[in-house]
Amino acid sequence: MPVSTPLLSERIPYSAIVDRAPLRAPNGTRLLVWVIVNVEHWSIERAMPRTVLPPPMGQPLLPDLPNWAWHEYGMRVGFWRLHAALQQRDITPTFALNGMVCESYPRVAQAALEAGWEFMGHSHVQGPMHKLDDQQKAIHDCMESIRKFTGKTPRGWESPGLTETDLTLDYLSEAGIEYVADWVIDDQPAWLKAKPRPVISVPYSVEINDIPMMAIQHHGSDELLRRGILQMDRLWLDSESSTRVMAISVHPYITGVPHRIQAFEHLLDAVLAKPDVKLMTGAQIADWYRLQVPSSPS
Repeated sequence: MPVSTPLLSERIPYSAIVDRAPLRAPNGTRLLVWVIVNVEHWSIERAMPRTVLPPPMGQPLLPDLPNWAWHEYGMRVGFWRLHAALQQRDITPTFALNGMVCESYPRVAQAALEAGWEFMGHSHVQGPMHKLDDQQKAIHDCMESIRKFTGKTPRGWESPGLTETDLTLDYLSEAGIEYVADWVIDDQPAWLKAKPRPVISVPYSVEINDIPMMAIQHHGSDELLRRGILQMDRLWLDSESSTRVMAISVHPYITGVPHRIQAFEHLLDAVLAKPDVKLMTGAQIADWYRLQVPSSPS
């Protein structure tokens, strides 16, 4: 590793939120909320990124049909429930997608494009960044696939599983990425050191996120609504002195199933009903923060 490459822990200095200058959103808005719809390409020939069923009698099997089909249901059915819920409420989410989705699920990608969703890079196929032989190629392939499909290069990035190595941020900066969602360290955006240009961290969540909540912690279907409202209400109170950011992260094969979609719809309704709350995309939040804090800290 080059000596000039910062360790991950050196990318951002410590900052207590109570010591910062207040951030102000326009028109009296107190809380900014962004919704992230994560759409992934799972190859049936490989081990699945995550599973809902353990291997029968403890014997791993490839192809892993039941767990691949669990994800495939999300692309065939679940995505369209999420899409309808957002369209009916005139909400524009951020669409975190593997670049391969543009080729393997063009119907899904086209629906997001026609709805005006922001496309955010999520690597080329689903898999952790630290296991890639060539991170730069995966970043390039993802961004190029999205650019060809949409006519625009993505401005934001979410690594699969939020994984990074000490070099990932520099590779993303070199590729033109302006903000990332990997750093779940704060309720406000922050500048991250990177070369050739610093990158903004937009607050993401591993708590208001259906993978930890449902696939790992095994909560009931209404947990997204219950926890989401609690999160929103506290951040709204905190935002009296300085604007906060809240993320809601969902996946078609988890939140898009029949027994969970209603909780997502009700959470969206609660966000829309809350006064002085504004729904934005990740890029819009990054642009707002850049105007508030125009350069990275020294």
